[in-house]
Amino acid sequence: MITNQGYIFLIFILNGILIGLLFDVFRILRKTFPTKDFITYIEDILFWIITGILVLYSVFRFNNGEIRLYMFVAILIGVISYMLLLSSHIIKINVHIINFIKKVVGKILNIIIKPFKSFFGFLSKVFIKPFKKLFFKMRLLFANISKKLYNTSKKNQKTAKN
Repeated sequence: MITNQGYIFLIFILNGILIGLLFDVFRILRKTFPTKDFITYIEDILFWIITGILVLYSVFRFNNGEIRLYMFVAILIGVISYMLLLSSHIIKINVHIINFIKKVVGKILNIIIKPFKSFFGFLSKVFIKPFKKLFFKMRLLFANISKKLYNTSKKNQKTAKN
């Protein structure tokens, strides 16, 4: 009986460590990718759902659904131990790894996208810019014509009144 409870106590210490690790996953994501408040709320809800599922699964799997106070003490010990001993190191290492990957992927994407930018820049110079100038000149021409028509119609209205 006592060995079984000791075994369950260790299982729930591991659950606490897993909960701390899961918490750090969300912290790492927030440090490496800027998120809006709405996304942060969704991440928090997701964290608590996953944590609840993990604890409930462990309670039913290892203790036949019986909830005991020492389980929550063990989870707390696991979380605190993880936070004090491993959390800062895991966060630093993973943030550096993710930032490095972001830089590499960014450079690769720039290399891939650069020919397309050049090609579309060429197409813009050849096809779009001449038409832009043509449409701009046509717009000015129509503006001048409409202005002259407006002025002559006003003159005609004045002469018709007299």
